[in-house]
Amino acid sequence: MNENDRPSIGPESSLVAPDTQMESFKQARHNRRSELVEDYVELIADLLADGGEARQVDIAQRLGVAQPTVAKMLKRLIAEGYIQQRPYRGVFLTESGRELARFSRERHQIVESFLCSIGVSAETARIDAEGIEHHVSPETLEALRKFTASKGSQ
Repeated sequence: MNENDRPSIGPESSLVAPDTQMESFKQARHNRRSELVEDYVELIADLLADGGEARQVDIAQRLGVAQPTVAKMLKRLIAEGYIQQRPYRGVFLTESGRELARFSRERHQIVESFLCSIGVSAETARIDAEGIEHHVSPETLEALRKFTASKGSQ
């Protein structure tokens, strides 16, 4: 690609201040680290609510990963105090695990509702919200919630 093939970049794309950029990358790294934990905890809560148990094999199947991958993450979730694992009985959430699952589900619903309110199909909104939900700040999440609530009251 030569210089003439590149799209023109206007003044709106100039670099942001180093501290601002550093903070945004720092937040993105933190969000990526917590994303898996939140996904597992939310799925475990859903499995428990649906069938009364969350087994390693079911978690692996729903996440599309191998059972050893799930086993490794379950050890992490135990160490972080989100779950308890009982021999021959599956996985159970601790109080902090239930709270994290509730928070994750609420955040997902806010993002999904926002996407639907701007015209995204329900199926696409559900899928896209799964990725977006982990990367919005509390401020952005609150703005999405308020926007969606105002659209519903019109």
